[in-house]
Amino acid sequence: MTYLKVTGEGTTWINLIDPTPIDIEGLRRTLPFIHPLNLEDLLSATERPKIDVQTDYLYITLHFPLWDVNNRISRPYEIDFIVGKNVLVTAHDGRLNMLMNLFDGCRDEADVRGQMLQGTPGHAFYMILDKLVDHLFPMLRKVDGNLRAIENNIFTTDGQRIIQDVAVLRRDIISLRRIIRQQLPIVEQMAKMDNAILRGGMEHYFDDIVDHLNRARDIIDEDAEVVASLSDTADKLLSHRINGVIRILTVFSAIMLPLTFISSVYGMNLINLPLAEHPNSFWILSGGMLLLAVGMLLFFRWRKWL
Repeated sequence: MTYLKVTGEGTTWINLIDPTPIDIEGLRRTLPFIHPLNLEDLLSATERPKIDVQTDYLYITLHFPLWDVNNRISRPYEIDFIVGKNVLVTAHDGRLNMLMNLFDGCRDEADVRGQMLQGTPGHAFYMILDKLVDHLFPMLRKVDGNLRAIENNIFTTDGQRIIQDVAVLRRDIISLRRIIRQQLPIVEQMAKMDNAILRGGMEHYFDDIVDHLNRARDIIDEDAEVVASLSDTADKLLSHRINGVIRILTVFSAIMLPLTFISSVYGMNLINLPLAEHPNSFWILSGGMLLLAVGMLLFFRWRKWL
């Protein structure tokens, strides 16, 4: 709940951090041309990026990924922009350090303020958007590094750990993919928009952002395909290891079956059993059972079942 403002030669940047109704009321008095519905949107979360074209301004909602350390996933971080004729408004909750540092630089350093705010609000909006989009690529490189680590360890690391890592990474990739794909139509619309606020030689600049987002989308789409393949490989490896355990247990069960049968027969209280009266019957039967077990093991080995 902070209302910050810095003024340059051509643009005034108002930065609302976790805005409250009091902040919105102050913004309404400062900028009376903003529609009440757009002011209301500044206080609520918007599920998808959007752009509202008004007579005197543009209202734009964009989402950018922010890493959730506790849940190990990239969450969509909402930033609302109001781009007017001589003013730029940003509203967010203050967790994105890059945006906060950018505003602090404009406020505290004359060079940065001159570079950012000496032109039109459309130019200032472009510079902020360009830096936010460029911030995607370190996150995508981190995802690529995690993919390579799983690829290198998938045949040596414990299967349960690999499956857990793949599941966490796959969930993060799906989240990043959704965030990037939802941004692209909005920025493409801005690049093609015939609006005086975003014009003035800015057409090619927004086309450049579209190219960056397309590249980010291609990267995350490739990562989604790779992680899907890794997930299938991990499932097959785990199934193979489980089948190996089941095969060993089945062999032991098959060996024990005739031995159990023999011991059960000789455990019955019957007369005239073979070798029942022999003084060394225990050792003879034990030796025979041992030979039977060894023979079955050799047979299984010969059939390559072990």
